Amino acid sequence: MNDILQKEIIKRINDYENPKRIALSRKYPFLEKPVIFLRCLKRSVQNNLDPRIQIHKKNDFFDFTIAAHQSELRKNTDSKDLDIRLQENKIYNIKKAAEKLNGIIIEPGRIFSFWYIVGNPSSRNGYIEGRVYSKGKIVTGIGGGLCQLSTFLYWLFLNAPVKVIERHPHSLDAFPSSKQNISLRCGAAVLYNFFDLKIRNDFEHPIQLKIWFTDDHINGQIMSKAKMPNDICVLEKDQYFIKVKDKKYLYNEIYREIKDNGQLIKTEKITVNFMKVLYNIDSAAENGFNTVDFDIV
Repeated sequence: MNDILQKEIIKRINDYENPKRIALSRKYPFLEKPVIFLRCLKRSVQNNLDPRIQIHKKNDFFDFTIAAHQSELRKNTDSKDLDIRLQENKIYNIKKAAEKLNGIIIEPGRIFSFWYIVGNPSSRNGYIEGRVYSKGKIVTGIGGGLCQLSTFLYWLFLNAPVKVIERHPHSLDAFPSSKQNISLRCGAAVLYNFFDLKIRNDFEHPIQLKIWFTDDHINGQIMSKAKMPNDICVLEKDQYFIKVKDKKYLYNEIYREIKDNGQLIKTEKITVNFMKVLYNIDSAAENGFNTVDFDIV
């Protein structure tokens, strides 16, 4: 690890533990619900007035696959804290939301908004309890589990010719992943009409979402009327587990490479992820991950 990266990680640890700006709703908890309500109302009005978000849906699919991804529906962990009922509820919520997303067509220049399409994941709309992240903890909430769906879509979009307009990283890493499964370390947090996932189609052709399920996996493809002229490869660099006394963090950098007939023509730094880790990282180190001890006072 070079000095520049070490300073960057130290800064992120300090910012995480000692944020310079604290939201009013955290200082005054009674303001939390009114603030969220007003922010959601403002976003709803903006989305409804934005003609770029008015996208449509078809039941038949385009001919060419330009990106594909598969993800496990269930967490393979022996954690006693993992409620099997909530895990199955999560899958129910994911499938319910995916019904609205499957077949969505995004024309060139148009914007995909996760919440504009899925809508409010409330009990009135048929959603049930699942696990959600809230204020640095994992708790139970209606519609829980949709962050797994948004993370799945985010990774799928990263492998397509689109521009990410809005994405919010997770601040917690609750479950370990294999070194090959980069997508789980590159999450997209969503909170109804507060934190959204938005992308813009920068391809010269329409693209379409195709989502289906097997017993154990969610599968997705981005379809189009034409093949992509270039190949896209998403990769992880400078991935570390960080130990600071009794606390653990995950740091990684995500890049996108554009290739033409195997020749690299462009490299983009997409994002940096920094999360507090809630699981034992000893097994991660055994699997080849880099682990670094930081002595920070």
